[in-house]
Amino acid sequence: MSATDQLLARTRTRARGLPPGDHASPPALRLAVVACMDARLDIYSILGLSEGDAHVIRNGGGAVTSDARRSLAISQRLLGTREIVLVHHTDCGMTGFTDDGFKKQIEDEVGIRPDWDAEAFTDLDSDVLQSIRRIEVDPFIPHTDQVRGFVYDVVTGELREVVRSA
Repeated sequence: MSATDQLLARTRTRARGLPPGDHASPPALRLAVVACMDARLDIYSILGLSEGDAHVIRNGGGAVTSDARRSLAISQRLLGTREIVLVHHTDCGMTGFTDDGFKKQIEDEVGIRPDWDAEAFTDLDSDVLQSIRRIEVDPFIPHTDQVRGFVYDVVTGELREVVRSA
């Protein structure tokens, strides 16, 4: 059985156990989270979230790309979120390469250079701060007064806030 077939079987089982009723889409905590897609990160568990608490936007490195900002604008403007939490993590695969090297590797293999950046980085804290700044200056994201960034330690399970120096 393929992984997709296994997921479909699980979905059917889960759907039978769901209670009837209203499943509103606005997040209960009015929170949006941008996090890395790393399979070791159970964002709901790490942040103590329940289903329906927050919008969780994930991509490689938890990068605040134009698409992540698009999702944040939708989350705030149409679905009522007001706070944003960013979660990067230790031992992230995004620190093991450069954007230019990755693009060159792909170009050599397929004959065309990607028109997007992978958003690789070398310093977790600096990247979290850059991500916060990208959100704060985005004119389409109206609520930027409560944007906070964190680094999750995949070994200890600790979540450390990254704060700007004075």
